[in-house]
Amino acid sequence: MDPVGLQLGNKNLWSCLVRLLTKDPEWLNAKMKFFLPNTDLDSRNETLDPEQRVILQLNKLHVQGSDTWQSFIHCVCMQLEVPLDLEVLLLSTFGCDDGFTSQLGAEGKSQPESQLHHGLKRPHQSCGSSPRRKQCKKQQLELAKKYLQLLRTSAQQRYRSQIPGSGQPHAFHQVYVPPILRRATASLDTPEGAVMGDLKVEDGADVSISDLFNTRVNKGPRVTVLLGKAGMGKTTLAHRLCQKWAEGHLNCFQALFLFEFRQLNLITRFLTPSELLFDLYLSPESDHDTVFQYLEKNADQVLLIFDGLDEALQPMGPDGPGPVLTLFSHLCNGTLLPGCRVMATSRPGKLPACLPAEAAMVHMLGFDGPRVEEYVNHFFSAQPSREGALVELQTNGRLRSLCAVPALCQVACLCLHHLLPDHAPGQSVALLPTMTQLYMQMVLALSPPGHLPTSSLLDLGEVALRGLETGKVIFYAKDIAPPLIAFGATHSLLTSFCVPTGPGHQQTGYAFTHLSLQEFLAALHLMASPKVNKDTLTQYVTLHSRWVQRTKARLGLSDHLPTFLAGLASCTCRPFLSHLAQGNEDCVGAKQAAVVQVLKKLATRKLTGPKVVELCHCVDETQEPELASLTAQSLPYQLPFHNFPLTCTDLATLTNILEHREAPIHLDFDGCPLEPHCPEALVGCGQIENLSFRSRKCGDTFAEALSRSLPTMGRLQMLGLAGSKITARGISHLVKALPLCPQLKEVSFRDNQLSDQVVLNIVEVLPHLPRLRKLDLSSNSICVSTLLCLARVAVTCPTVRMLQAREADLIFLLSPPTETTAELQRAPDLQESDGQRKGAQSRSLTLRLQKCQLQVHDAEALIALLQEGPHLEEVDLSGNQLEDEGCRLMAEAASQLHIARKLDLSDNGLSVAGVHCVLRAVSACWTLAELHISLQHKTVIFMFAQEPEEQKGPQERAAFLDSLMLQMPSELPLSSRRMRLTHCGLQAKHLEQLCKALGGSCHLGHLHLDFSGNALGDEGAARLAQLLPGLGALQSLNLSENGLSLDAVLGLVQCFSTLQWLFRLDISFESQHILLRGDKTSRDMWATGSLPDFPAAAEFLGFRQRCIPRSLCLSECPLEPPSLTRLCATLKDCPGPLELQLSCEFLSDQSLETLLDCLPQLPQLSLLQLSQTGLSPKSPFLLANTLSLCPRVKKVDLRSLHHATLHFRSNQEEEGMCCGRFTGCSLSQEHVESFCWLLSKCKDLSQVDLSANLLGDSGLRCLLECLPQVPISGLLDLSHNSVSQESALYLVETLPSCPRVREASVNLGSEQSFRIHFSREDQAGKTLRLSECSFRPEHVSRLATGLSQSLQLTELTLTQCCLGQKQLAILLSLVGRPAGLFSLRVQEPWADRAGVLSLLEVCAQASGSVTEISISETQQQLCVQLEFPRQEENPEAVALRLAHCDLGAHHSLLVGQLMETCARLQQLSLSQVNLCEDDDASSLLLQSLLLSLSELKTFRLTSSCVSTEGLAHLASGLGHCHHLEELDLSNNQFDEEGTKALMRALEGKWMLKRLDLSHLLLNSSTLALLTHRLSHMTCLQSLSLSHNQIGDAGVQHLATILPGLPELRKIDLPFSHLGPGGALSLAQALDGSPHLEEISLAENNLAGGVLRFCKELPLLRQIDLVSCKIDNQTAKLLTSSFTSCPALEVILLSWNLLGDEAAAELAQVLPQMGRLKRVDLEKNQITALGAWLLAEGLAQGSSIQVIRLWNNPIPCDMVQHLKSQEPRLDFAFFDNQPQAPWGT
Repeated sequence: MDPVGLQLGNKNLWSCLVRLLTKDPEWLNAKMKFFLPNTDLDSRNETLDPEQRVILQLNKLHVQGSDTWQSFIHCVCMQLEVPLDLEVLLLSTFGCDDGFTSQLGAEGKSQPESQLHHGLKRPHQSCGSSPRRKQCKKQQLELAKKYLQLLRTSAQQRYRSQIPGSGQPHAFHQVYVPPILRRATASLDTPEGAVMGDLKVEDGADVSISDLFNTRVNKGPRVTVLLGKAGMGKTTLAHRLCQKWAEGHLNCFQALFLFEFRQLNLITRFLTPSELLFDLYLSPESDHDTVFQYLEKNADQVLLIFDGLDEALQPMGPDGPGPVLTLFSHLCNGTLLPGCRVMATSRPGKLPACLPAEAAMVHMLGFDGPRVEEYVNHFFSAQPSREGALVELQTNGRLRSLCAVPALCQVACLCLHHLLPDHAPGQSVALLPTMTQLYMQMVLALSPPGHLPTSSLLDLGEVALRGLETGKVIFYAKDIAPPLIAFGATHSLLTSFCVPTGPGHQQTGYAFTHLSLQEFLAALHLMASPKVNKDTLTQYVTLHSRWVQRTKARLGLSDHLPTFLAGLASCTCRPFLSHLAQGNEDCVGAKQAAVVQVLKKLATRKLTGPKVVELCHCVDETQEPELASLTAQSLPYQLPFHNFPLTCTDLATLTNILEHREAPIHLDFDGCPLEPHCPEALVGCGQIENLSFRSRKCGDTFAEALSRSLPTMGRLQMLGLAGSKITARGISHLVKALPLCPQLKEVSFRDNQLSDQVVLNIVEVLPHLPRLRKLDLSSNSICVSTLLCLARVAVTCPTVRMLQAREADLIFLLSPPTETTAELQRAPDLQESDGQRKGAQSRSLTLRLQKCQLQVHDAEALIALLQEGPHLEEVDLSGNQLEDEGCRLMAEAASQLHIARKLDLSDNGLSVAGVHCVLRAVSACWTLAELHISLQHKTVIFMFAQEPEEQKGPQERAAFLDSLMLQMPSELPLSSRRMRLTHCGLQAKHLEQLCKALGGSCHLGHLHLDFSGNALGDEGAARLAQLLPGLGALQSLNLSENGLSLDAVLGLVQCFSTLQWLFRLDISFESQHILLRGDKTSRDMWATGSLPDFPAAAEFLGFRQRCIPRSLCLSECPLEPPSLTRLCATLKDCPGPLELQLSCEFLSDQSLETLLDCLPQLPQLSLLQLSQTGLSPKSPFLLANTLSLCPRVKKVDLRSLHHATLHFRSNQEEEGMCCGRFTGCSLSQEHVESFCWLLSKCKDLSQVDLSANLLGDSGLRCLLECLPQVPISGLLDLSHNSVSQESALYLVETLPSCPRVREASVNLGSEQSFRIHFSREDQAGKTLRLSECSFRPEHVSRLATGLSQSLQLTELTLTQCCLGQKQLAILLSLVGRPAGLFSLRVQEPWADRAGVLSLLEVCAQASGSVTEISISETQQQLCVQLEFPRQEENPEAVALRLAHCDLGAHHSLLVGQLMETCARLQQLSLSQVNLCEDDDASSLLLQSLLLSLSELKTFRLTSSCVSTEGLAHLASGLGHCHHLEELDLSNNQFDEEGTKALMRALEGKWMLKRLDLSHLLLNSSTLALLTHRLSHMTCLQSLSLSHNQIGDAGVQHLATILPGLPELRKIDLPFSHLGPGGALSLAQALDGSPHLEEISLAENNLAGGVLRFCKELPLLRQIDLVSCKIDNQTAKLLTSSFTSCPALEVILLSWNLLGDEAAAELAQVLPQMGRLKRVDLEKNQITALGAWLLAEGLAQGSSIQVIRLWNNPIPCDMVQHLKSQEPRLDFAFFDNQPQAPWGT
């Protein structure tokens, strides 16, 4: 028995274990490899006895520690057939901590010698511990070769000892199929230390494993980065390279070292290269320095492989990157071990800055179809299930797309190996539909048949989740319980390896076989474990973006976790999860529902492209059709994917989701690395409408795959393939596929480096795409000959509308024909002939060949080609090399090419000599509208108008033109054209030749001539003035920027007298802008066809031409007296009327006087304007003096001493009023007297505006004193002159001395207005309004004195003048006059709080007799009218009335004062007052007051609050007012008792003329009282009962008394709930009323019955039936009654149901209504026909001013036509009444 057996203390148990393991040595070898990864299972142990070999292996396991030994014992019991009694003894003795002996002697106290790699021992000292010994080169070489052989031997032993696990096929470990490798076309660039993998991968450049490294000396990059997503086989490839090197295939490398960053990340100290190679990989047997020196010397033959570079990107600390990454950086940059080859594997993402820019990038793209089949063939080699597995892959598209990932392909094969023997063929569709279920079946396949270890799976999933949360992928024995390690080893879920922790130290580490397996097990734990609730679960359902942020240094470990959670949420997974959860199906269902709910929320959010892909994966995994439909419908119409890698699986998943979408979608893949066969995933996706790809990865293979997919996309309209590497081979596949997509509307092949022949092959497909609108072939190099061939295609192809070629741009725009589908499917020859015939008739082509290096011979060929083609819309040949000859040829051919719009020959080398040739060439072109030539800007553009035979106008216009042509054929121009010869360097010597060339163009139409930007100078201007009459009538002439002097500019003014066509001359001297223009308005009438529609149109145009003023605008010019004198002398002979506009920086007084003195010499002058011209302070006086000196001046307007305008009367006008505005002229007190003296010389001054000056109080006082001398008859505006209360008070005091003042208003607030209105004669009554004057108490007496003296002032309004209640009482008491009336209106904020009693108390203080009182609390207003002198009341009568008042002492005294003051009161108005605040004291006082008002004629109480008792008091008082003529109780809400009291108060009111009870809520009982009282009011003229619930019954009662009201003029019943019956009763009662003037029944339902009068209503002026539901039938009866109303002026019928029949009836009666002015028909159902009928009725002589037709169903074009025919038809929302301008 061995020492370990003795120490374990159980001889029999140890012997049984040894015998058991001797039976299965292969199994024991596999476990030794798992638990001791570096164990050497070499042939030296094979010489031992089998039992001794087992004992040796058990000893090695036992000395590793308790965790390893216990895990091994659990594996024995789980995997081998162990008798039950032996299993119990093993687990109880060896399977727990108590059974492991802690004291094992010297050998067990410490670890054995570290085995760093494959069981090869090394000395304990480190590489730097031994002294360096001098050796000869031969000895050094032998040591190095010995180490290299040791390195290769260890690799051979490692890869030779791979043994499959239990229950797995041998090929599970042995199969290797290389994935697709693609080398990038450019080196890696690493700006700012964060780069993505290069996306420009050349298609077709597949890389084999042997081609990964270029071994030529100093050729190729030294660093290679292998990029691939998770599961692509990066780690497998790294080990494959090691294996190939061990087998002698990579002879270019003497040494190869493989490191994993997940292990290197555990190193915390800085390493040297020798420590990296020898301490962490394999140490030489001796002399480390010598070996390292050899490796360093031969570094170019050393390969270092670093797996998992993405895992090395830890967040940078304050000291920079970690030790391992620092060492890796030095190796890449060549500072350490220079010349060595470095290869790193990484997931796509953020890469470290240490990678050199020239590093080679190789992308792993997984498996394509052939590689998947190859892998399956190897996996199932020599197995009967091989054919079945291939069939499953061929029939299951989802499984085939999953197998594009090598890791998933391995899992799928394992599952098929497990499923095929027990299931019928084709079952994989149901069993392996998703990645999640693939992993689920793998777990079932690895588990014992019929037994699923639930607790172990959940516990292992908890370990996996904990690792994901902490970023941990390597676990130690302390992290995982021994049973779980045994479980993971048994089911191939865990792998083991040796983790070096330092020199001479290592530890066994464990990891899940793949990161995705760790994520799957974590998802299982989250879904099935009772420790996790659904709230915690949903926190893990997130979407990870594939875009790497700068702040995210390391890729996440849980990228697939949400996908697995979504997959486990599928209903198919519920039994499996329920079994894991030990039957808790409700909990599992709740978690699944929670996951689905989270995905639903995510589906409705706006997501980026990467997150959309992740969401599609999650949704597809759930297999929930409802969720898939929600996701598909929520995707945006434009779905972009930019700059992140996509696989076939991604696109297949997206296609699966889109199958649930109804609406079309646009997919845009821009800069996304795509696998060559990706388009195959889009086969049959009928939802794609736009599909575009932009990536250098797309090549011929990609194009071939795309060509197979395109015909299956039934809704595809736009296809884009740009920036690719497609050659002729790939294009040929696409060209064959495009005709199979007849629905395509746009195709783009931009930036594909296509050759000439390939481009020609593409355009051949144009006739086969009937709906194509655009073909983009830009950024593809083609030659000129090919371009001409493309032009021929554009000319011959009937659907091409435009060919645009400019440098890199090459675009065809097409207009598909309108033929039906049946016509498109006819025979090709017939279709082609029809297309050519129709194209020749209607098609117009735009041809743009810009910057294409065309020369003269190319122009000749192009002209010959275009002459045979269709009409041309535009030809653009700019930027070519045509020169003078080519431009001449194109200009001559312009008239033959039928160009409709534009010919552009810019930038073609045209010279000055060529300009003359071009002008002569186009002189006979009738369709030329504009020619613009600028040699400086290289511009040569011809613009054309439609040919005369193509112009189609109305028949009336054509007939009118014919008649005019017969009358004056020589005067009618046919068209207008512009000739712009700008910046051509033209001089005076060129003018004669140019004018000869232009002479042929003048007879073709009115000519706009532009010579701006040339070098004509004074000589050229003079010569041109001589030549202009020979050019005929020009429209305009531009001579700007020609270097003219002031003399030459003023000389051009003579053209007004020599050129009849010249109407406006604009000159800006400094900027050299000179423009001569004709009469634009009348000439535009001829050009546009906007001719007057009456027979005397020609006479009208001639009269208009004589009345149009000529205008001279001279700006930026020094206006000195001599220049002004010369200018005015030149203008003497100018025909009038004339407008003169001058502008300069400053105009001196002398110049202004000179100009004003010349005014009498210009009788034709109608306007003189000085704009933006500085004037002196003396200018207002000079201009004011012209009002008297020059009788023709009718208005002077001077503003801010910078803008002055003088308006003149014509010689035919009689002298009349004049006005002056002098605002902002800094006029002060010292100027007032002299200024008023100047104004006093005017005969008739209507308005004077002196606002915004500096008058102040003193200046205004002086002005008011001078007012009697100024003959002003209109408005004097003194606003904004900085005045105070003094000016307002002085105005009051001045009014007696100004008899012609009729009104004055002063506002001293923010408005700052001060206006005085005059009349021609003395005004008897004056009105004064003072606002915001802020009077103080000391001002009250002065104000009262002024008011007392201003006897003609009859009305004063004080608005917010800070007069308190006390000051107002004082003012009323102090104002006294000998006789007459005086009204005072006060508006102050305190008026709404004072109450009625207080306001009446103020009125009681008046010194005169109060005749009117009006109180409005909400308007804060009190109005009082006083009569002087005051008539004293009989004291005995006052005392007698006071004796009947039940009031307190104070109120009795107040009533006494009111009885004295208000004895003559005739009107009392109370609006919006509250009579309930003081316990009805106000109503009692009013009652007492009403009893004493014998002369009261008007009483108003509206919108007020009164109690029932208060109403009783008021009714009692009103009952004694027998002389009332007007009673207004509207807009009150009285109760029924109060209303009845008021109705009873109407008894005896036989003198009442106006009664308003609107909004009083009358009911049947109160209405009965009302009608009874109304029967005695024989003088009643106006009755208003609107907004009451009268109804038909109430109206019928009312109708019985209406005949007894002979004086009734107005009845108002809107909103009275009337029906047709009530309306008929009312019409019968009112029929024949002799005095009735207005009827209003608006907002009642009169459908079926309306007012119909049989007798004449001679005075009826207005009838209001708005919104009464009147239809056509009802309108017939109504319109027949209108003829019985001869005085009718207004008919309001808006918002009814009137249609064209009603309009026709109304149109018939319109001519019979001589006084009708307005008809309102808004918001009815009248169409254009009805409106036309109304217009016809108006045309028959009606006096109607307007018919309103807003919001009727009439189209906008018809509205414009009807308005032009009949302006009295108004369709606008508002009535736009024009305002009179100032000064009229």
